[in-house]
Amino acid sequence: MDYIIYFAITIGILVFVHEFGHFAAAKLCGMRADVFAIGFGKRLFGWNKIKGFTFGELPKDFDGQGNTDYRLCLLPLGGYVKIAGMVDESMDVEFANKEPQPYEFRAKPVWMKVIVITAGVLMNLFLAWVIFWGRNYFQEKPITKTTSIGFVIPNSPADSIGFVAGDEILAVNGKSVNNWETLNEELFINTLGQDLSLKIERNGKVEYISFPRSKIPDETTDRFLLPEGLSKPIINEVVKNSPAETAGILKGDVFLKLNDDLVYTSSQVTQIIHENKGKAINILLTRNNDTLDVAVTPGEKGEIGIYIGHDFTGKIDYKSYSFFEAFYFGWLDIVKMTNLTFSMLGKVIGGEVEFGKAFGGPVRIAQFAARSADSGLLSFLYFLALLSLSLAIINILPFPVLDGGHLIIILIEGITKKEIPVKVKIAIQNTGFVILLLLMAFIIYNDILTL
Repeated sequence: MDYIIYFAITIGILVFVHEFGHFAAAKLCGMRADVFAIGFGKRLFGWNKIKGFTFGELPKDFDGQGNTDYRLCLLPLGGYVKIAGMVDESMDVEFANKEPQPYEFRAKPVWMKVIVITAGVLMNLFLAWVIFWGRNYFQEKPITKTTSIGFVIPNSPADSIGFVAGDEILAVNGKSVNNWETLNEELFINTLGQDLSLKIERNGKVEYISFPRSKIPDETTDRFLLPEGLSKPIINEVVKNSPAETAGILKGDVFLKLNDDLVYTSSQVTQIIHENKGKAINILLTRNNDTLDVAVTPGEKGEIGIYIGHDFTGKIDYKSYSFFEAFYFGWLDIVKMTNLTFSMLGKVIGGEVEFGKAFGGPVRIAQFAARSADSGLLSFLYFLALLSLSLAIINILPFPVLDGGHLIIILIEGITKKEIPVKVKIAIQNTGFVILLLLMAFIIYNDILTL
């Protein structure tokens, strides 16, 4: 249910922002917007000045007289604005048999059409930019001043590769790194799809460790490498009346072992607890230099009622930005993420990255939305910004049905000074729509496989 709720919130915000861009631009350019819809398919309910609030479909002969019908539709996977005199996803072309009207899309100059068709993308970019600005302005950026490995989890991917505690990582695929955040960025983002070669310093000597990309986890949350100065899993908070409180676990306790298994990260602790629903777990922990044994039984959801994290005893610098600096660096974030997205597309096309690892559908979005929301509002907003930017990039691609496909048609008509026949536009739209549906079906299928 959490997944469904957060998916609905996420998609609702993104679709509303995108479609509002088209709607506002159309109104400013003197065009009629007959429908503003969240979702596709059957109209569930809506409101307009003529009928007021109504449930179900409107009569087929309904004339809005230039007023917009704001509606919620059955399939919550997008939305649309139906602009008078435009061939769009509704496939309504009755206007083609009549003379162009001044309020119709087709009667407006090319520059107005371009503004209207790109306004949705621009609104998604603007949303991402505002969130990136807020993140840079209101939240100081931590810079962990080390690239040395604190400890290596036995039998982990890092252990199998040959890393040892004390290794200082100097460069990743030739790119120098001087803090832990830059190191993770190079390992998990900038080199995605590439095999890795790390330059390290071990016992005063420079060495190189090379290994295939498949050796490391897909997400930084899996703690591939652990920095020098990072503590073992520590309890940040204990929920009242929880199994943990009943067992006597206190805030500040540090976990050493669960069921005789040494634990090094919070994700290890969470996994072991989740795998032992309703079963007693023996925990070895430290408290104020004392070592204690406790037993706790997770509930039906595989939880014991703790917030768990890590203390860091090393040096962390915090960088803050002024009001206007935050805007500048927010824009740099957009440029950086856009370059990364197109680089990823190139790697997918070139076969360097699996399609399923690069793209996610509704199931993946729901998972990440719920996970980011659980981590706090700032985390959820950052995820929303990344998704909004992705939506903008995808929508501007020159593919039928998408805004980029409409833009190409507008530009062709502007250059040739001739309107492409409506039947041709419909054929292009139908072809693109079918391909898009097949692509979405494949992405959803791939999402389900990764559950």
